[in-house]
Amino acid sequence: MTQGNSSWIERSNQVFIGTYSRFPAVLVKGQGCRLEDADGKEYLDFLAGIAVCSLGHCHPEVTTAICDQAGKLLHVSNLFHTQPQTELAELLVKNSFADRVFFGNSGAEANEAAIKLARKYGGLDRFEIISLSGSFHGRTLATVAATGQPKFHQGFEPLPAGFLHAEFGDIAALEELISPQTCAILCEPLQGESGVRPLGKEYLQKIRELCDANGLLLIFDEVQTGIGRTGSLFAYEQLGVVPDILTSAKALANGLPIGAMLTTEKIAASFTVGSHASTFGGNPVSAAAAVATLKVVLADGFLDTVKSKGNYLAEKLADLAAAYPQLASGQRGLGLIQGLVLTKKGVEKGQEIVQMLFERGVLINFAGNEVLRFIPPLVVSREEIDLLIDKLGQLFSELA
Repeated sequence: MTQGNSSWIERSNQVFIGTYSRFPAVLVKGQGCRLEDADGKEYLDFLAGIAVCSLGHCHPEVTTAICDQAGKLLHVSNLFHTQPQTELAELLVKNSFADRVFFGNSGAEANEAAIKLARKYGGLDRFEIISLSGSFHGRTLATVAATGQPKFHQGFEPLPAGFLHAEFGDIAALEELISPQTCAILCEPLQGESGVRPLGKEYLQKIRELCDANGLLLIFDEVQTGIGRTGSLFAYEQLGVVPDILTSAKALANGLPIGAMLTTEKIAASFTVGSHASTFGGNPVSAAAAVATLKVVLADGFLDTVKSKGNYLAEKLADLAAAYPQLASGQRGLGLIQGLVLTKKGVEKGQEIVQMLFERGVLINFAGNEVLRFIPPLVVSREEIDLLIDKLGQLFSELA
């Protein structure tokens, strides 16, 4: 007899280190925006592996690319060239500001590479990097130090030196932190983990001006906002501000581990042979999956549909907030990364709402202890958005 959720959960709890608070479900298969657990229960996925499976589960073109490449070549290391990696780098360069690409395995690795490159470019006397309060840049020690949320620092002190945090939205506070030791400013165009907080165009433009006036590099962490999530390949394209370095990961290979750091020819020249490396970075199978993913995302009309569906989801969430002002105060986001901002009463029930939706077959999460976050696959339909809103509306009606 096939084992169900409870059996697998019991086995898992006996062997894993307890770093995750997991939902009581063992997911066994998926298609599009739907997942199924070991007991046969179906879920509507508005989490997408935390903004990873942007083309949904088991997308046929990505699946074919993975299987084809796995049958030819899995790994040879970066001591050799591979065709999928080169094709992927060409696609990223062609469709961004960048001239050069470095591949790692995750967003944290991409941000580590960006931090090291900024310091190398700045020279020995310029090593400080300023990021923003509320930011999230990864789980390695350096990216934890760059993260502007003290809860992620606790227990890991002393953190690596050279990271400062400016108050979110306060350009004067940011300017005050700039010193002769500063080499870069690091920020997300939209802060996802702290509650779907977009950085305004004017604010980002002023950050760009500060960088230009002080000879600093501007690093955009687009690990969560990149690869079509906001309705353009990268969010910076909509914001009128071009970074010097950009990091990407999560959705790049639609579920396989890969990260990328993109930059210009001039800045990339600071890295020479041996400056940085990654054993598995850009391996042939992940790269082949990423090539297939990008070709779908860049196809005519795809990103326009993401914008359209993002606007539709935003309108529905705003309507829901208006209908239940005791629980929600509004909506914010870009494209298909949207947040429903909760009131004080709503925040008290935030995690409970997520759990109750899970029990009703809908997957979302609670971000920044303030916002219900919705990051569905970009292939989500309007009918699936309506289903989410209906279930959330029913739940709010009960709670209100």
